[in-house]
Amino acid sequence: MPTLTEVLGAFPPIGNHRPWPRHLVDTESWRAMIELLAGGKISLLGLWGDADQVHMAVLAAEPYSVTVASLACDEGKFPSVGRYYPPAIRLERTINDLFGLVAVDAADNRPWLDHGSWPINSPLGAKTPSAAAPSAYQFLQSVGQGLHQIPVGPVHAGIIEPGHFRFTANGETIVRLEERLGYVHKGVEGLMAGAPLEPAAKLAARCSGDSTVAYSLAFSRAVEAALGVEVPARAVWVRALMAELERLANHLGDIGAICNDAAFALMLAHCSVLRERVLRACHTCFGHRLMMDAIVPGGLEADFGEHGPQLIRGLVATIRLALPQLVSLYDDTASLQDRTVGSGVLGPKLAQQFACGGFIGRASGRSFDVRRDLAYAPYDQLVFGVPVLQEGDVNARVWIRIREIEQSLDMIEQILLSAPLEKRIYADLHMQEAAAGEGLALVEGFRGDILAWVRMAPDGTIERCHLRDPSWFQWPVLEAAIEGNIVADFPLCNKSFNCSYSGHDL
Repeated sequence: MPTLTEVLGAFPPIGNHRPWPRHLVDTESWRAMIELLAGGKISLLGLWGDADQVHMAVLAAEPYSVTVASLACDEGKFPSVGRYYPPAIRLERTINDLFGLVAVDAADNRPWLDHGSWPINSPLGAKTPSAAAPSAYQFLQSVGQGLHQIPVGPVHAGIIEPGHFRFTANGETIVRLEERLGYVHKGVEGLMAGAPLEPAAKLAARCSGDSTVAYSLAFSRAVEAALGVEVPARAVWVRALMAELERLANHLGDIGAICNDAAFALMLAHCSVLRERVLRACHTCFGHRLMMDAIVPGGLEADFGEHGPQLIRGLVATIRLALPQLVSLYDDTASLQDRTVGSGVLGPKLAQQFACGGFIGRASGRSFDVRRDLAYAPYDQLVFGVPVLQEGDVNARVWIRIREIEQSLDMIEQILLSAPLEKRIYADLHMQEAAAGEGLALVEGFRGDILAWVRMAPDGTIERCHLRDPSWFQWPVLEAAIEGNIVADFPLCNKSFNCSYSGHDL
């Protein structure tokens, strides 16, 4: 089997695609890349459509590197990746919904984001009128004695986003779970096209609200790469501080919510108090509890004030004091361990195949973290560990979160000590418009790696933008992890994954 370098060797990189190369390939090379994916030689980072092309971003290891391959879709068709590499199936269905491009010999031709209510088909492609009445979605069938189906959602109890889960069960034991998502599709890619940078940055920040810092950082880094802009050093360090604060808030919230789904509300109460302290500190320092719109292409809109470092150091000290007691409470409660240990197991092989990022992948043996393996500033100057476990159950995903909280606390202290004191936090982008090109960025959000790809127009607007949430590769493996568990454990397993609906649905 040829290597990725050998496959792409005949296709020189296109100009102005930064920082990693993009190659225009032919059908034969596209198929060769599919073989590399299917053989586990490379991993899929993203697969998205364009007016008359499809783009595929892949990750090669040892050492880690990123490459984008693009294929012209003759007659609106391209060889299916998902036929041989299951992580691409839902991405191909999305490409067909949005652009009308057809994956030949696809494993699944059902619509994904298009629920039959759009007035036009392929809104980012041919834009043909939708005349057919919406038909019932065809869920996969399970055949066997004593099986019954349990439909859940898309409307759920509590204040959570919509998604439909179709369980096939034998008594209480889940035989199959099939998800149907897309209920919060917002048309982000369509809204991005032609948008000036400021509103485009706001769109990116709202793709998934609990990851607004990570999305803003990924989008900004992609734009900055496309324009060849160097961000002020102060902004680089403060951005990382914000990313780690966001990680703290989300991990604390998740640990409490997981325990609450196991009927241990005491942990939820304690973790919620700590999460609230993080959010209040963020509001005081950056003017918004989620730090929304503080990171923009070129740098920052807001920097913490004179008393910010003291406030954040106090926050770190508070969490350091409380966390060991909470960990002991979690670990010493037998009834809680009975629910989390051995539940919702995701095996290492499947986690590796789907290139699962974040705490989901690392709880199942996949040691990948963009901050370390494709290090971007200032993480290349910070000392931190990447915790990894092999068990792949709910308990392992809790423990990865705990260890990542500890690492984030260490990094926050390092950032406060090392961040430059210069006042400049923004680099003017307008002088760089003549150098407009394409940019790709990967950023480690609290769920895992977020991908952002942009193509800039000469006037400085966004010509094309694609944002990929880590949940695209995490939602499918939840279906596998829940098999063999009882129906009552699904909320617990689902929360331990905590995939994003909004980030996935675009």
